[in-house]
Amino acid sequence: MNIRPATASDAPAIARITNAIIRDTLVTFTTDERSAAQIAEDIKARVPGYLVAEHDSHVIGFATYGPFRTGPGYAQTCEHTIQLLPDARGRGVGRALMSALQDIAQAQGVHVLVAGISSANPGAEAFHAALGYSKVGLMPEVGFKFGQRLDLVLMQKILGAE
Repeated sequence: MNIRPATASDAPAIARITNAIIRDTLVTFTTDERSAAQIAEDIKARVPGYLVAEHDSHVIGFATYGPFRTGPGYAQTCEHTIQLLPDARGRGVGRALMSALQDIAQAQGVHVLVAGISSANPGAEAFHAALGYSKVGLMPEVGFKFGQRLDLVLMQKILGAE
C-alpha cells in the first residue's frame, strides 16, 4: 500500500468510491453524486491536503480536509473526509491515510480536525475514537436520506495534543 498526494488523474477512481457511498449507503447524507471534473477541482484546491491510498496501482481510498466553517476565527479548524473501498477496510488503510493527513494538516497550521459522522455508521465513530478523536456533539435528526431521519455525531481531534 502506498499513500500519496492525489492528482487529477485519480479523480475518476475517487468518484467511483464516493459515488457508490452516496448512492448505496447512509454514511453521507448527500444524494448528489460528484463528477470526476468536480473532484479534480477539489484536488487542485486542496493539495497537499488530499491524499489517496493505492494498492497495485489502484486507488483504494482517499482522505482530505477543508474548511469547517467560514470566517477567520475558524481558519485553524477543518473538517475531514475519509472513504475507502469496502475490501480496503480493516486493513490499516484508513489509519495510514489519517496519520498522513493529520501530519499535513498540522504542518499547514490546522489546530483541530472535525469528523461529522452519520449515526448509521457506528464503525466510523469507533475508528475515530481509536485515532484519538473525542465525541463532542450529537445533532439529532439533522440528516434525511432513504426515508430515514439520521443523527450527526461530531468528533474532533486537537492536533499535536497526543
